[in-house]
Amino acid sequence: MILFLIALGGAVGSALRYLIGGAVQRSSASGFPVGTMFVNVAGCFLIGVFVRYLLNMQTSAELRALLVVGFCGGFTTFSTFSFETVGLIEGGEYARAATYILGSIVLCLVATFAGMAAVSALAGASNAR
Repeated sequence: MILFLIALGGAVGSALRYLIGGAVQRSSASGFPVGTMFVNVAGCFLIGVFVRYLLNMQTSAELRALLVVGFCGGFTTFSTFSFETVGLIEGGEYARAATYILGSIVLCLVATFAGMAAVSALAGASNAR
């Protein structure tokens, strides 16, 4: 059952990555891979939210597998990030490649922390009532 839930979450996450990442990329006049960066940062925020919330709520392993491993795993993409970075380097766009690498790492870490912090803040606010 867990494998089915992971596959289901992955299918939904991958489809949304394709749609959202493509839409963001098309809206940009830049050659910078902003679509992939956007979905990776958004996915890192979501994994922060999901992990903190699901662990705080002591949810089932099945729900965690569906949302964290499946959905977030399908929504985010390290392989596309790597492929796009290689393309920038092969195209001689070293500054863009470095910006993409450093920006992705920093923004994804900050987004994960922000997602976790947002859930903690909301939980604290609801406990204070």
